[in-house]
Amino acid sequence: MSSQSAVREAVAVAIAANLPVILWGAPGTGKTSSVLALGARLGLPVEVVVGSIREPSDFSGLPVLRDGGTWFAPPRWAERLAAAGHGLLFLDELTTAPPAVQAAMLRVVLERTVGDLTLPDEVRIVAAANPPDQAADGWDLSAPLANRLIHLHWQVEAADIAEGFATGFAVPEPAPAPSPAAVARARALVGAFLRVRPELVLAVPDSPERAGRGWPSPRSWEMAARAVAACEHGMAARAVAAREHGMAARTSATGEDGEAASTFAAGEGGKISEDVVAELVLGAVGEAAGFELISWLRNLDLPDPQTLLTDRHAPLPDRVDRLYAVLGAVVSHVLADGSPQAWEQAWTVVARVARSAPDVAAGAARSLARGRPAGAALPHTMLELAPILRSAGLLR
Repeated sequence: MSSQSAVREAVAVAIAANLPVILWGAPGTGKTSSVLALGARLGLPVEVVVGSIREPSDFSGLPVLRDGGTWFAPPRWAERLAAAGHGLLFLDELTTAPPAVQAAMLRVVLERTVGDLTLPDEVRIVAAANPPDQAADGWDLSAPLANRLIHLHWQVEAADIAEGFATGFAVPEPAPAPSPAAVARARALVGAFLRVRPELVLAVPDSPERAGRGWPSPRSWEMAARAVAACEHGMAARAVAAREHGMAARTSATGEDGEAASTFAAGEGGKISEDVVAELVLGAVGEAAGFELISWLRNLDLPDPQTLLTDRHAPLPDRVDRLYAVLGAVVSHVLADGSPQAWEQAWTVVARVARSAPDVAAGAARSLARGRPAGAALPHTMLELAPILRSAGLLR
């Protein structure tokens, strides 16, 4: 997969996961047309707002008298998105917007509020910018605004342009939104990583140029976790779709036609590339922290949570960071399942971990106790956990 293809797919995944992204690239490389094409593919109305020709009041609203009070009236583009109930807000040329306009945009990206109007949750935010040294009167992004966006680098490759001229420029497939269970699992994994690399939780850059890109903070780690969840969920959804498509092809076609249909299913039903995961994670927290997380995730090789719940003798990892990760995955799985049986089985896993790593078990015990479903009985294994529950503040 080329770099530009990975970025295109990363934008589609970010839109599905409701993650605001910014495309960095030179002028004239097709960033705007790519976003417009993706909006058309997804059936979403697109409102293009060019930052360099806007005033702060275009985002904070103009004060008007209404019903005896002051109302900060939103601009027409915001009203159109609100009326549609969904759409793409495309903030173009961000680096040519002066700092005062960027500050006004903060509230739009963070709170999805324009004047006194709140944009619907189904409105997605995509931005684009030229690097400041390639923009007329360019400005670096402010650190608070940059930390609220996933930064993707839009690069032009001759092969992509040549293929686009010949057959049309590719538009990525729509990606599914991550499920709450997938997000909870990814957050548990990222949390386990940060336990072993706590110095990466927050690293504010010391230069304006670096502060205007992705860097680690609790907010950007949350975005990275949602990106991981969206990619894993997309992989699973596409694998299911590929299997269903293959079965349908085998039952509806025979001979040469059937073979062709199966071949198509294998190719189009492929998983979301690891390149896409890397683009999103690095774009959220920066290259140094992002590469560490990706390498750590790649080497985790965790057991399936369902297997641990049903098999009391399933092997557990030896390393503490993997124990954090596997217990986080088990707790997320149980809370998403919601059944008393799964909740009671999870305490057996916690008890096994407590024998070698009581500190790891204490955090999981606290999360499990908070998520006790109605009708769940207290399992006997909890008796083994009395010291753990006491240290977790759950027992006096």
